[in-house]
Amino acid sequence: LFSVYCLLMTLFSVEQAETRLARFLAFVIVIGYLMYPVKKTGHSPNHIPWYDIVLMVVGAGSFVYFSVNAVDIMMMGTRIGTLEVVLGICGIAVLIELCRRCVGIPIIVVVGCLLIYAFYWQFSHGADAYRALSNIVQKLFYTTSGVIGTPTNVCYTYIVLFIIFGAFLERTGIANFFISFANRLAGWSSGGPAKVAVISSALCGMVSGSSVGNTVTTGSVTIPMMKKTGYRPEFAGAVEAASSTGGQIMPPIMGAAAFLMAEYMGIPYIQVAAIAIIPALLYFGGIFCTVHLEAKARGLKGIPFNELPTWIYLLKNCYLIIPLVVLVWIVSAGIYTMAVSAAISIFVAFVIGFIHFLLTNWEERTEEDTFGSVLLETCKTALWTAAVAVACALAGMIAGCITVTGLASMLINAIVLAAGDFLIIGLILTMLCCIVLGMGVPTTANYCIMAATCAPILIQLGVPLVCAHFFVFYFGILADITPPVALAAYAGSAIAKSKPMKTAVTASRLGIAAYIVPFVFAFCPALIMQVPVEPYMVVLNTAMALFGLFGVASGLQGYLFGKINPILRVLAIVAGVAIMIPMSEADGIASLGINAIGFLFVFGVFAYQKLVHGKKDKGTKATA
Repeated sequence: LFSVYCLLMTLFSVEQAETRLARFLAFVIVIGYLMYPVKKTGHSPNHIPWYDIVLMVVGAGSFVYFSVNAVDIMMMGTRIGTLEVVLGICGIAVLIELCRRCVGIPIIVVVGCLLIYAFYWQFSHGADAYRALSNIVQKLFYTTSGVIGTPTNVCYTYIVLFIIFGAFLERTGIANFFISFANRLAGWSSGGPAKVAVISSALCGMVSGSSVGNTVTTGSVTIPMMKKTGYRPEFAGAVEAASSTGGQIMPPIMGAAAFLMAEYMGIPYIQVAAIAIIPALLYFGGIFCTVHLEAKARGLKGIPFNELPTWIYLLKNCYLIIPLVVLVWIVSAGIYTMAVSAAISIFVAFVIGFIHFLLTNWEERTEEDTFGSVLLETCKTALWTAAVAVACALAGMIAGCITVTGLASMLINAIVLAAGDFLIIGLILTMLCCIVLGMGVPTTANYCIMAATCAPILIQLGVPLVCAHFFVFYFGILADITPPVALAAYAGSAIAKSKPMKTAVTASRLGIAAYIVPFVFAFCPALIMQVPVEPYMVVLNTAMALFGLFGVASGLQGYLFGKINPILRVLAIVAGVAIMIPMSEADGIASLGINAIGFLFVFGVFAYQKLVHGKKDKGTKATA
């Protein structure tokens, strides 16, 4: 019912934002406290404790009161009464507790620190305790600069629909189709199962909207397959975590963040998806290089051809991607609004799922292939929507605290002052801010926080708008594989039964491209087509970046045709980074010289390794 309500209200409601968003969060609180217990273990199934019922009623009641009396409360302005202050405190507290249950502690720590600072700011401007409390509650609870701010609005308008779309899409069997397609494409090569994990996680992850959720979903299939092939448990878990995290930057959906980015930057969605293609190509290119080198180093084989899905099977089931194609086509054509496009795609996914059910042989059907399973999937959708909506509400609180205290301008001024004339210093400091603020935060809420806090810093430093937003989005997402709070890596390690921290470090090494590429397009906007440039220059810079990533990957992995000694490893890494420095017609000979030197050194390491280990291989064969 909640999913259907969200669908209908998004399509047809003309109520003002305060009314519909407050009611939306009231429903979210009800579902959240029905489904998320106070502890993950030790609770009785099908039992709701009395204190959860109290919290649910009080929290939902606070938002319902606001929804019903929205016009009167807005007329009060900052002169809200004691009842409104008490209800606002109750609503915020209940929301924070629900966030602890369904999202995690890290985002609450950030909110807590900012709330303390907000009170300090109020006191420093002469407010007494009650007035400070009233002002903060009014700002964070009763205006669109707090819990019902832009993140919640975008969640209600777009994200809910695309979560429903993703759930129906998954029910059609598209995840299994993606895995089968990846198996056919790369499963036969050296260490094929790891390459299958990279491809399938990229395809599934762009729809899932969660690095951790995608790691658990596809990882349950790919990680055991990798371990069986011979990959180390830490490496298997890391490959899945890095690939699943990369799924969030994979166009056209980008974990629903593409729609948020279009909203924040004021550009068409299809332009966001087009811009994301080259960075995503480089990210997964880097992972592919490392996976291939690991397979070669361990002498790992691929999946036998007789165990791979046939092309005939894939052709018979290619109709499963029709909903995704329809979505991209409708949005690209600009025929309907985003909400209507999503609704049409949901309907198409439902129809395709029904067709798939009819075409599946009776013997092959499972208990999942029923109409009841579709209803169950819609229930799961509501559950996941609740978690995302709560995260977005707290992201709105973070943005509200930063706005009301002027902290954003202070942070911008501090980093701009520290950077001076050196853009690289500003980029590094912003990167650290993004990784810290993004720890443990779902993709969509993550971007909302980055857009409010970190993107303005880069814009102030002179980085173009789109480059700034992509930079902070990438590093916010990378928090999922960056120690110490690398949630996706920890999820992968749980399935792989490996050491969590070692898995996180390996995942960071695998995703090295994502740590380098944002710096590249911050210095060279032409790479993501933000300044006029000839197409051949984009192709040339992309090819050079891929070759540079190969050098970096071989240096970090310590293997090419054989083990690389430490000096050559460092040389390969430095030379690889030199190759990735974008070449432009304006820079001329200077950038071309750096690229050429880097290319010569990487090629030199390559030739030396081939020469030395080629002789060893010949000697080994002769002895045999």
